[in-house]
Amino acid sequence: MSEMFNLDAGTASQNLRRRRGRSRRGNAVVFVGMMLPVMCGFIALAVDYGFLLYVRADLQRSADHAVLAAVRDLEPSYDGSQDLSQVRATLREFAELNAGHAISILDDDIQIGRFNPLTVYTEFEILNDGIFDTVVLTLRRDDLANSSVSLFFAKLFGNQTTGVSVTSTAVLQKARLLTEGADILPVGIPKSVWDAQLENSIWSIYGNGKIEDESGNEIPGNWGTVNVGSDSNSTSALVDQINVGLMQEDLDSLAENGRIPTNEYIDSQEEITLSGDPGFSAGIKSAVIAAHGQSKLVPLFDHLEGWGGNLNYDIVGWGVIQVVNSTWQGSNKSSITIRKSYLYDGDLRPHTDLGEVENLIKNAYTSPVLVE
Repeated sequence: MSEMFNLDAGTASQNLRRRRGRSRRGNAVVFVGMMLPVMCGFIALAVDYGFLLYVRADLQRSADHAVLAAVRDLEPSYDGSQDLSQVRATLREFAELNAGHAISILDDDIQIGRFNPLTVYTEFEILNDGIFDTVVLTLRRDDLANSSVSLFFAKLFGNQTTGVSVTSTAVLQKARLLTEGADILPVGIPKSVWDAQLENSIWSIYGNGKIEDESGNEIPGNWGTVNVGSDSNSTSALVDQINVGLMQEDLDSLAENGRIPTNEYIDSQEEITLSGDPGFSAGIKSAVIAAHGQSKLVPLFDHLEGWGGNLNYDIVGWGVIQVVNSTWQGSNKSSITIRKSYLYDGDLRPHTDLGEVENLIKNAYTSPVLVE
């Protein structure tokens, strides 16, 4: 009797487990059925989100390339004028080249100006005065331009399209370092004279060391040729520098004589003392005439010691000039006419701190960089 009871109990237990198993399988089917739409939604979201990331990356790449190319067109002419129409044309050209197809750019999506160095690392601000050095471009695929992006699975949930836009900003960096090949005119200009002249102003420097403004009035101070290299620079060395720019042998000599700490560059933020001579000789005539119309870098000095051919110039900075003209009629009447100008020169290296406003090569610009 006891055995029959145990057998019946075991059979009942097995039947109960079978019923529970069937119940659990039924619950699983219901659970999967409930979760399937949610899972499909997540898959749809992942696919569409990945596609939107691809579209955004493609737009960003096109915008980055376009602003880096266009900001180079902000190179000022000698008088500081800039061709903004060319900047806009370059933006559109390079955006299309990198996108691989025609892409519409709204006029309001292009901003050109001058970045404020005081806010460049906090809240980037663009100013509308001075020499422009910044290009901002927004590329978009939305209801305003180039049509919104069509979605795939999200259409099942009523989302047909969505808008995507990106913004890229490039600036021209200010120059700090003079490297081999930098275009120089090895004549020292008093910093006081430089600071007193307005942008685009013209003045003449004479073979006897005299300086006159464009009205012929004499400017207090004097000037002369500077040995940006060996202390015993010959006239032929000055000619070579005017023709081809700063040479590696010049940097080597300056470093060997302890004038600069490295033979890789001249740092505009480091004061250096260079030897030189008063005025100039007719020996540099051919090189100066060949340089008419060209932009050059000149050393600026604030102190001069010595006499005759034993002068020492304390160079405290560098500036950009344009060689306008020259006359050659003996030391008292021979003159080089220069203009306070601008330069964009690949042989210069930038100051990487965009917030720096002092001790830069005045009016010189160099390689572009993305900032946003």
